[in-house]
Amino acid sequence: MSAAKEFVPLNVAVLTVSDTRSYENDTSGQFLVDSLSEAGHQLIDRNLIPDDIYLMRAVVSQWIANPEVQAVIVTGGTGFTDRDSTPEALSPLFDKEVKGFGELFRQVSFGEIGSSTIQSRAFAGLANHTVLFCLPGSTSACRTGWNIIKEQLDSRHRPCNFVGLLVGKQHKDISVVKPYCGPRS
Repeated sequence: MSAAKEFVPLNVAVLTVSDTRSYENDTSGQFLVDSLSEAGHQLIDRNLIPDDIYLMRAVVSQWIANPEVQAVIVTGGTGFTDRDSTPEALSPLFDKEVKGFGELFRQVSFGEIGSSTIQSRAFAGLANHTVLFCLPGSTSACRTGWNIIKEQLDSRHRPCNFVGLLVGKQHKDISVVKPYCGPRS
């Protein structure tokens, strides 16, 4: 299996889930938009909606069904208040859960916020060759999450990344960039 030697830009959608934020004060969503653009990816869509299970499912389902959207990053709604419902809304859409993402997020976050990280329900999964990463709503948490996500969305990252699985959705030819998870050296 040959490894991609060049960067492959992805089409990414960003969703902010919040009952209180607007585009003018959505620092978390803006951080993600700026970061993915700086990394060389294309923002294909952005939305900001209240914390409502059915609105979240509707927006994200459209992105999952869209062959142009290869990755979705959601910020907000991952805590434990009565209104936090992102895991309940989006987990049922997954074909496969990426358990290691939430585990790694909480491990890294522990060094930043201590035991409060146990209240984070950050999670990720794959649905219809689209990867979804769901982060807490704070800009600091989005920064922590992006530091993990950016490598997994980079075709040059070794030993593993998601790009080959995602590019196949758009091109209908997964051989364009084969997923690489080869031997560790």
